[in-house]
Amino acid sequence: MNILVLDTIHGGEVLARHLLSSGHTVDAVDIYRHAQGIDVEQALLRSYDCIIAPVHLDPDHPLLQRKTIPRITHHEAVGHILAGTAPRPMIEITGSRGKTTTASALASLFGGPGVLHTSRGTVEYPAKTLLWKRSITPASVIDAAMRARSLDGWLIAEESIGVSGAGSVGVLTSGEDYPIAAGKKRALAEKMRLLSRCNTVVAAPGITPWADHIISADDVASCAGNVCRYALNGIEGSFSSDILHLEGYRTALMTAAAVACLCGVDPAPLAGFQALEGRMSTMWAEGRLIVDDANSGTNAATAVEAARYARLLSPSDDLVLVIGLESRTVCEGFPEEAMWQAIAQIRPKFVVLVGATGSLPARVSAAGIPSEYCETLEEARDRVCSRHRRESIVLSVKTWR
Repeated sequence: MNILVLDTIHGGEVLARHLLSSGHTVDAVDIYRHAQGIDVEQALLRSYDCIIAPVHLDPDHPLLQRKTIPRITHHEAVGHILAGTAPRPMIEITGSRGKTTTASALASLFGGPGVLHTSRGTVEYPAKTLLWKRSITPASVIDAAMRARSLDGWLIAEESIGVSGAGSVGVLTSGEDYPIAAGKKRALAEKMRLLSRCNTVVAAPGITPWADHIISADDVASCAGNVCRYALNGIEGSFSSDILHLEGYRTALMTAAAVACLCGVDPAPLAGFQALEGRMSTMWAEGRLIVDDANSGTNAATAVEAARYARLLSPSDDLVLVIGLESRTVCEGFPEEAMWQAIAQIRPKFVVLVGATGSLPARVSAAGIPSEYCETLEEARDRVCSRHRRESIVLSVKTWR
């Protein structure tokens, strides 16, 4: 086939490489930087059997106006590339938040060789050897799947804005929605559409199943306090953990428990699962509590939850909030209004604003909350840790780590 692949910086280059190795003729267009492949004008003059475009591309882009040429997404292209060769089990996880925690919890349960692919890196189990660090665009799953296949092992893969459908189980970790594709599509609808191609899907607690093959985690697992109980496919039991007091971990561990039961694995060992760095992990530094909520899934809800957790663990201390958007490469952003809502609800003693914050400094000042500005999370953390006061620190910066 003669194929046109759009968007080389979000996985198109990887897709083109694999398609070329399979014998296809491939052109690639760098639609944002115009630094690789052919340009738009050249592509408009050529004939193609198929166009592969990312889900986030504006549907009115000139290269998508040739209605007679079949089009598929990057996710669907990965599904075609892996067809018949995907490792088993292969679990694909998508959602606006909770992906990494759910994936990591599942990986902690699976025995034998396997590969965990998340925004934190691609890791080979059981030795937990870091293989590489790449984005969670759908194309990144291909090499992770090939590695897992070479081990005759499992693959658990985190993916942005959908799944390839090549896996044995698809997982939706959250039901939040936001606009994509120049505001002309909705992320949640696209995730659900792509997940519907999976044989089995597990939806996190609170998400209403939208098709017959969707299993609700609420129907498998339930939590009361720090105890989670589960039952499915003859696997029944419970585990306890203090991180179940945190909504994000409660949702992720319930979802992981449901997926594990579906795969014939008892989730009881989740009792020993620890909070991940940047995902509500805690530490004490020179007598002050630090709750770390700085990751690619940070949003207003997680910031408020982190502040609640800090006040629960150290109720007598004032609270310093570090909040912002350090990286503009994160697919799901952190809108200024959402940051402001978090600040207004938390009412910290002091705020450090990080990265892209728009008019927030003026709004924070008008609210009578002292604040400072830093370019990076690292700079902000150093700044607040140098304050000689008794206070807890919450890091809620949306960033890749």
